[in-house]
Amino acid sequence: MTALVRYTVSGLVRSQRYLPPALLFVTAVVVLTTNDFGPLVGSYAGCALAQFVCLVWLTITVVNTEDPIQRSMTAVAAGSSQRVLLASVVTALGACACLTVVGTVYPIWGGRHTVTGAAVAVGVGAQLVAGLAGIAVGLVCSRLVVPRPGYALVVALGLIGVLIVIPPVPPIGPVMRLLSSERAPEAMVGPLLVQFAIAAAMLVIATVVTQSVARRRE
Repeated sequence: MTALVRYTVSGLVRSQRYLPPALLFVTAVVVLTTNDFGPLVGSYAGCALAQFVCLVWLTITVVNTEDPIQRSMTAVAAGSSQRVLLASVVTALGACACLTVVGTVYPIWGGRHTVTGAAVAVGVGAQLVAGLAGIAVGLVCSRLVVPRPGYALVVALGLIGVLIVIPPVPPIGPVMRLLSSERAPEAMVGPLLVQFAIAAAMLVIATVVTQSVARRRE
């Protein structure tokens, strides 16, 4: 699996298709958090939102890097299409971790905040929740599930809109409301863990659904 993940990362890097979503994330973080004087968790709300959108885009990019014929050949060499999909998920998780580091450190450096361990932990947790949800959405909008790019774009925008615009829909809406509330960071940890569990479940379900649909089309 390690070699397969390295192969997936190498293909993504060579294609340079990771650059647009990565640059979008960095730009959003810089614009939203530079010279911010408010609460640190408020800055992390913007970073989490950017993380969600960018991980949807980046996950679709990772899964779609190889065309169907190339992916079939890779699946034969790897032993199964499931291993190829898992390598794509692991690659997206690695990207999520990298973006989370940027989204955690820059608001502290670029703004003026009272920094506490609890606030930083909440920021990390919120971005991980958003990242997991973004990967889940990206998987079900990839070529494996929605072969036509136009339809995939419509589905992706629709799911992003639902998760962001409708506050009660977990996990993005509740996380945004939580970070924008007047609660102390210490009081946010419990509700954030609940949303993390929901996001992790979303990712597992999305992976299973994507693999099931892809297998039927093989």
